[in-house]
Amino acid sequence: MELGLIAIGAAIAVGLTALATAWSQSRIGAAMAGALAEKPELAGQTIILIAIPETMVVLGFVIAFLITTLKPAE
Repeated sequence: MELGLIAIGAAIAVGLTALATAWSQSRIGAAMAGALAEKPELAGQTIILIAIPETMVVLGFVIAFLITTLKPAE
């Protein structure tokens, strides 16, 4: 039972961060596509703004790794 709950916790940690990243990147991508149509010099800033939400997924993987590898308190 305990192993199943650990797996569910790790899946939630990765799944929710992935969904949040996808949602934020879709909003940023749509906004920056319009901005690039008007000002092509914003291309560098666009790449940075698209990459920032990816850190959420990386942190989700770190939390999932910690959940699955650390021993529970006895």
